[in-house]
Amino acid sequence: MNRGDMEEVKEKGKVCVTGGSSFLISWMLMRLLQIGYHVNTTIRSLLDRKKDVSYITNLPSAQERLHISNVDLNKPEGFNAAIDGCIGVFHVAHPFDFENKESEEIITQRSINGTLGILQACINANTVKRVVYTSSSTTIMVENSSDIVDENSWTNVHIVRALKNFARSYTISKTLTEKAALEFVEKNGIDLVTVIPTWIHGPFITPPIPGSVSSSMEMILGHQNQNMSYPPYEPYEHIDDVTNAHIYLLENPNAKGRYICSAVEITREKLVEYLLTRYPEFRKQINEYTWASSNEVEFPIFSSKKLLESGFKYKHGLEEMFDEAIECCKQRSLL
Repeated sequence: MNRGDMEEVKEKGKVCVTGGSSFLISWMLMRLLQIGYHVNTTIRSLLDRKKDVSYITNLPSAQERLHISNVDLNKPEGFNAAIDGCIGVFHVAHPFDFENKESEEIITQRSINGTLGILQACINANTVKRVVYTSSSTTIMVENSSDIVDENSWTNVHIVRALKNFARSYTISKTLTEKAALEFVEKNGIDLVTVIPTWIHGPFITPPIPGSVSSSMEMILGHQNQNMSYPPYEPYEHIDDVTNAHIYLLENPNAKGRYICSAVEITREKLVEYLLTRYPEFRKQINEYTWASSNEVEFPIFSSKKLLESGFKYKHGLEEMFDEAIECCKQRSLL
C-alpha cells in the first residue's frame, strides 16, 4: 500500500501518542511521521526484550523524529517527560481485558487514573494546545434501541453490568473514563476532543493480525470466535480514515466535543452477499460460517453527521478495507 509521499515534508512540531504498538497507534505513528510531526510515543512493555517494536522503529523518518519511552498507565506520572514540549497529545492507550480476568472496578480505576494523570501532565507541560482522546462506539450504545444515535448518547453502564456480556469491563471502563476526562477538562480548562470509532478495518503494519481485522475477516479466514457477540449489522471505517480523523481534529481549530467516526454500515446479510460476490475464491469459508448470537443487545446506527459537517471526508470504502486487509494477510501467509 502507498504510505504517502515522503519528499519535502514540512515539520509541524511535537506530539505525544500514548500506547505505541497497537493497530491504530502504529498506523497513526506512520502517518504523523509522514506529514512532518516529531512524535513521542509510550509503550508499557518496552523493557520486555521479547517485545518486537521494529515495525515502529523502522518506519520512515522514525530514526530522526520518533522517540519511544516506557510508561505504564499504572504510573501516570511517567507521562510528564513524554508530553513535555508537545503541542498535541493523542491519548489512545487503554487497558484491555476482554476475558474479564480482572474486576471491572480495577480496570476502570486504572484507566481513569491513567487518563487523568495524562491530562495533568498536559497542564504541567503548558505547551499542549489540544488533547485528542480515542473513545469507542461501546460508549454510545443505547439499550433496546435501533434509532440513529449521535454524540449526545451514552451507554447505560448499569444495564451492561446486569447483562454480564462479553467485554463488559471494557465497555464500562471506556464509558466511565471518557466521562471522567470530560469532567476533568471542564474544570481545568483543557481543550479536549473525543473520537468515537466503530469497527476499524483495513491494512496493518503490526506483526500479528489486529483483533478488529481478524474479527472482520473471520468469514474469510475461517475462524469461529464464539465469545464475540456480533451486531445485526457492521459499522466500519478504514484504518487510514480513522487515523486522519484524529489528526484532522487535532489541527482543526473549530473542533469541539465528541465526534463519531463510522464510514460504512452494512447488514450482516448484505455483508455476506458482498463478500461472496467480490471474493468468490473464498466462497467455501463464507458459506460455512455461522454467526454468533447477538440477541442480548440491540445495536444502534452510528451517525457521523457532526464529523462530516465539520469538513472531514472519508476516502475509503469496503473495497479498500477488505482488499488491503486480504493483501496483508496474504503477505503474512494467513491466506
